[in-house]
Amino acid sequence: MRTSADIYTDFSQLAELKRESRRSDTALKEAARQFEAMFLQMVLKQMRQASPGDPIFDSDRSRFYQEMHDRQLALHLSKGGSVGIADMIVRQLGGRSGAPENGRPLNAYRGPPQPTAAPAAQGDRPPLPVSGTPASPRIRKEGADGASSSTRPAQPAGSGPEKFDTPGKFIQALLPEAKRAAAKIGVDPRMLLAQAALETGWGKKILQRPGGGSSHNLFNIKAGRNWRGDRVQVGTLEYIGGAAVRRQAQFRAYENYRESFEDYVALLHQPRYAKALSQAGDPEKYIEALQESGYATDPDYASKILAIYRRQILAAR
Repeated sequence: MRTSADIYTDFSQLAELKRESRRSDTALKEAARQFEAMFLQMVLKQMRQASPGDPIFDSDRSRFYQEMHDRQLALHLSKGGSVGIADMIVRQLGGRSGAPENGRPLNAYRGPPQPTAAPAAQGDRPPLPVSGTPASPRIRKEGADGASSSTRPAQPAGSGPEKFDTPGKFIQALLPEAKRAAAKIGVDPRMLLAQAALETGWGKKILQRPGGGSSHNLFNIKAGRNWRGDRVQVGTLEYIGGAAVRRQAQFRAYENYRESFEDYVALLHQPRYAKALSQAGDPEKYIEALQESGYATDPDYASKILAIYRRQILAAR
């Protein structure tokens, strides 16, 4: 008895398929194949709709014959068994597909079961994260004695939230790193926070990586030809001859905020910023000299930072 339609217009097999559906796996396999053919028809139809079509020979008649061709093509593709959707449906519904008996069951494609962490023995030392990456709390690592232990995620130095809800949280989270960096150049750490606040909108507009995630660039330092680290490219507003100009520019990306502060300190040790460093003991003269040295093109750059420093940073003490 034939239960397989070879032409998509062969509707006479539908009743026969319905009668056989309660008696054998053959009907289940054929129903799964028909479903696979319908799915392939939908895929082909969507592909046709996404195409602009032929501007010369496109017509209702040509589209009609094209649809007939696509339906027949879908039927032949499903009959060949190269797609695999029908076999998956048969296995899911408890039937036997055309796959080998020693093939992988459907559950095998869902990944192995996650092992439960064994309790760590007393005196075991938690494993250290590799290359500064925090260890996952669900990952088991082998200790020196071969025993497995589960660890809590370790926060890398200088890490913090990718965005900050309020200026207070911005100051609280970054003040320790600002103090470390400021000690190397002799400036008030709160001036560094005021500058970072202006550059990033209090941490709410930190440049983002293309695939998602923060660049941790607190001072919007650009990536020149000598920069070997990660980069992000965004549109920026620069002042040329007193006029604001939109441009595309590349900026540096860091793994955490500590790297951002350290790179800022390294940048200031260039000869062009020697005057700013010489004024580090006076926060106001320092930021004014930094602007004069060409750190930013905004003519009001220093006055904006000083306004933040006086009104919000100092008030948060």
